[in-house]
Amino acid sequence: MYFIANWKMYGDLKSIKSLNKVIKFTRLNKRKKFKIIYCPPYTLLDSFSKKIKKTKIELGAQNCHFEISNGPFTGSISPTMLKKIGSNYVIIGHSENRSTGETNAEVNKKIKSSIKSNLKVIFCIGETLIEKRKKLTNKILYKQILKGLYKIKNLNKILVAYEPIWSIGTGVIPKIDDLDKNVTFIKNVLKKHLKVKNPKVLYGGSVNPKNVENLVSIKAIDGFLVGGASQKAKNFIDIVKKTII
Repeated sequence: MYFIANWKMYGDLKSIKSLNKVIKFTRLNKRKKFKIIYCPPYTLLDSFSKKIKKTKIELGAQNCHFEISNGPFTGSISPTMLKKIGSNYVIIGHSENRSTGETNAEVNKKIKSSIKSNLKVIFCIGETLIEKRKKLTNKILYKQILKGLYKIKNLNKILVAYEPIWSIGTGVIPKIDDLDKNVTFIKNVLKKHLKVKNPKVLYGGSVNPKNVENLVSIKAIDGFLVGGASQKAKNFIDIVKKTII
């Protein structure tokens, strides 16, 4: 099971102290099969990398540019830069980036560059509330998957994170039956159309210690992409505990 902490635009050097409890938790549960990945802001990547150096925790970034190494792109970070600073993962296609104009084609270019840089990708997909109400969820997910993963060979380096846009930060999560159907649909598309033997699909969107107890009943889910609840060590640990213990 994967547990990814997406800190978004939160956190400073003082926030790194919250890792102490999580590191202790991982050391006390060495025999459990789970992976924790922290995705803090760019400003904290180096500090996080040093903090988690001899632990089970891995490091990820929240986004990257599609240029693989260097270029005249003020304010941007390349996949190679992320790898050199200690990142093993990168989130690509998050709805908060798609909402500002990021296209499926750009997502595809970023994924290709990230894989070439030996990064593993957390590939986000999801429908809006309007699309859900119009019963377009499957059509939207299908399109995002096929266009986002177009001509990508190393699909074993990709974790798909299903995040219904209407659920992110709202406290509202899909009905269990609907979520089960959507995750199963995503896995079937990956298996049938892209020939992925053992696809990994995570759920993200208002995950917290209370609702995770219901979410874990869905056997098809391979982990969680956690936003706000991951910023407090106790909440994040509780989510992991209720899933694996």
